[in-house]
Amino acid sequence: MPAYLLILVAVLSRVLLAAFPHPEWFNFTAVGGALLYFGARRSWREMLAPLAVLMATDYFLTTQIYAYPFRWQGYATTWAWYAMAMVLGWILLHARTTFVRVAAGVILGPTSFFIVSDYAVWLGTLYPHTLAGLRDCYVAALPFYRNDLISTGIVAGLAFGVPVLLRRLKAVPAIEFRA
Repeated sequence: MPAYLLILVAVLSRVLLAAFPHPEWFNFTAVGGALLYFGARRSWREMLAPLAVLMATDYFLTTQIYAYPFRWQGYATTWAWYAMAMVLGWILLHARTTFVRVAAGVILGPTSFFIVSDYAVWLGTLYPHTLAGLRDCYVAALPFYRNDLISTGIVAGLAFGVPVLLRRLKAVPAIEFRA
């Protein structure tokens, strides 16, 4: 159940971020951390549900919030990454969850999205198809990458860390203070 709730938080974070004006430094969504957590905690056959919900969210945001025509081809890379992020969580964290494995997921998830999605942007029409254009595309995306790393780290850190902390606190005997 917590994995599904975290997907709901991810969707709400995207919708709220899109619906309200905010400074660039506050581009925070729970998507990366939620997908890592979902992949780590759920089975392969359950991964279609969050993928479908995030795809529907992309459609809603594009047509209703941004008022653009929807072209699924523009989202194929993102949707493939959603699935890959859950698979990454399953591969890295399903059998064994450690701090190092979570940290690796936090770095690999946003980094893979940065590399793949910005390469797809460069292949479009916004940048010239030259090495300078590729460089400019990646440089322009660095603030988004930074924010994705931070938000994924926070969400995954909380999702994986809070249960561990609570278990450890329960294992610690209560300290009695005597006057």
